[in-house]
Amino acid sequence: MAGLLEGKRLLITGVITDASIGFHAARVAQEQGAEVVLTGYGRLRLVERIAQRLPAPAPVLELDVADQGQLDTLATRVGEHVDGLDGVLHSIGFAPASCLGGGFLSAPWADVATALQVSAYSFKALAMSCLPLLGRGASIVGMDFDNRQAWPGYDWMGVAKSTLESVCRYLARDLGPDGIRVNLVASGPVRTLAAKSIPGFAAFESAWDGRAPLGWDIDDPTPVARTVCALLSDWLPATTGSMVWADGGFHAIGV
Repeated sequence: MAGLLEGKRLLITGVITDASIGFHAARVAQEQGAEVVLTGYGRLRLVERIAQRLPAPAPVLELDVADQGQLDTLATRVGEHVDGLDGVLHSIGFAPASCLGGGFLSAPWADVATALQVSAYSFKALAMSCLPLLGRGASIVGMDFDNRQAWPGYDWMGVAKSTLESVCRYLARDLGPDGIRVNLVASGPVRTLAAKSIPGFAAFESAWDGRAPLGWDIDDPTPVARTVCALLSDWLPATTGSMVWADGGFHAIGV
């Protein structure tokens, strides 16, 4: 029986460790028949070692989404490994420490600008870099954290996520005529390296499992990875500009 992503060529960004959502999305995608190219930032040797833990070998490219030169060459570099792309996962976010943990009123614009560029604007930048490789039916997916309300300690990263949600809608509008879908997966908290850098992350952990109707395991990124892969597949052909929750139902339950 063919896998959900049989024959698909995917670019998966944001792999840092084997706890990264990007890593598990790549793993599930390969299990479902996809060919995967990874990107990493900074410690590429580490990412290359992590890539060896996937079911099949995957090339690793360097990508700093704040470096226009790297964005400009991305399609060419990806094209050395695959002859096109059917899907892209944007799993990238960063905010300087001043923007988190209660620093909302004091964070300087330079730091806020960094958070917005890396966490939101880069979704558009990555999409445009990959556009030469994308055809009709392709899917672009971004990782989100539902930001319809203010969260303790999340501060300017929360604003960046709200911006990301708006970027998704405008990308869906402008790429829809080319047959390209653009969506976000709003994940519940997963214990990744990035999550550990958020002050007060433990408060998210304790609240989620007690409130989510389906329960929630912060150490299991597989449900989120499967949701990503569903959006990267052909099985949601009329879904775009949407935020799809993979949070155990937490968002639907009041306090």
